[in-house]
Amino acid sequence: MAKKLTLKDVELKGKRVLVRVDFNVPLDKTTGEVTDDTRIVAAIPTIEYITEKGGKAILVSHLGRPKGSKDPKYTLKNVAFRLEKLIGKPVKFVGDCIGPEVEKAVSDMKDGEILLLENVRFYPEEEKNNPEFAAKLAAFADIHVNDAFGTAHRGHASNAGVAAHLVSVAGFLMEKEVEMLSMAIENPEHPYVVILGGAKVSDKIGVITNLLEKADRILIGGAMMFTFLKALGRNVGDSLVEDDKLELAREILDKASIKKVDFVLPVDAVTAREIAPGVEKKVVMIDDGIPAGWKGLDIGPKTVELFESKLADAKTVVWNGPLGVFEIDDFAKGTETIAKALAALKNAVTIIGGGDSAAAINKFGLAGEVSHVSTGGGASLEMLEGREMPGIESLANTTGKKNED
Repeated sequence: MAKKLTLKDVELKGKRVLVRVDFNVPLDKTTGEVTDDTRIVAAIPTIEYITEKGGKAILVSHLGRPKGSKDPKYTLKNVAFRLEKLIGKPVKFVGDCIGPEVEKAVSDMKDGEILLLENVRFYPEEEKNNPEFAAKLAAFADIHVNDAFGTAHRGHASNAGVAAHLVSVAGFLMEKEVEMLSMAIENPEHPYVVILGGAKVSDKIGVITNLLEKADRILIGGAMMFTFLKALGRNVGDSLVEDDKLELAREILDKASIKKVDFVLPVDAVTAREIAPGVEKKVVMIDDGIPAGWKGLDIGPKTVELFESKLADAKTVVWNGPLGVFEIDDFAKGTETIAKALAALKNAVTIIGGGDSAAAINKFGLAGEVSHVSTGGGASLEMLEGREMPGIESLANTTGKKNED
């Protein structure tokens, strides 16, 4: 991937800086207050750098899926309050993202001030990457900073669209995401181990196919393991299986064997009759088969030992997707133990894909013990698949600033 311009490559003093942040955070359904501010915290170094250098930080983000119309339950107003608390300086909020109200708010800004615009997805033109809408967003600013890795796999008006009008550079969060994930794709240090979990093989086909070319070992957990195990003729009881993906699972197993990739499937599972806390559970060896009426909900203790041994000498590890139903403590042991094993690898680069894997590593308080926790679930997956990422492609390259009018 071509080297991209970053925040440190541009003059910010006195400039109006349109910053695409990812403030798509969970809100309390009754009070509307932010319940998890991880993404807001992640954007602060970029915002602080811009304001300290005398730039005017004009923040733009989406929140939820308002389906292109103004829906008060998706307002960013409470996000402005939380950002103000976290950053320790005033954050002005304006109830629109284009139009005269925004023009006035921007023209009233002094160097070093922060303004948060209303949810950009209140306009259907955002997701359609409408050129006129992108031009209106760009009109308020002198420079575009893209710090929203979570939407980097989308070509929307506030990232790729604006970049047609302004020089677009990477914020610190985007820079780190691209650097860490590019390394895992382009030049990982070996042994390179990939851990894949989650419910569906279909969600991870692209990643598996791409990483079969690069990884030394792929460890499979989560409900998707049962599709592979059933494809090998094992009895999986009532476990979740994608029956229409059994043939594909066999093809992946064959390809792994041709490529000489160590494709590691669980040898035991923690099973229960239903997915609920406090129910009766038992560990079943995969070779013995899971009885009818029981479903596998976590990897078992022997699998944990097997996975730990496969990680022991790793130099690069990428983990995407939990290994069991980690939201329920009874079925979180596999995910937690492997998270701890990763945290203990001091001579390896350890990268956690966003989404549920990030939620899991945060739940166990280990986010600070790994090299990188991605803020983008879908985005990190698509990058690992080797797909083109419009939000990254549209950033200016270091050689010759493209995107200038």
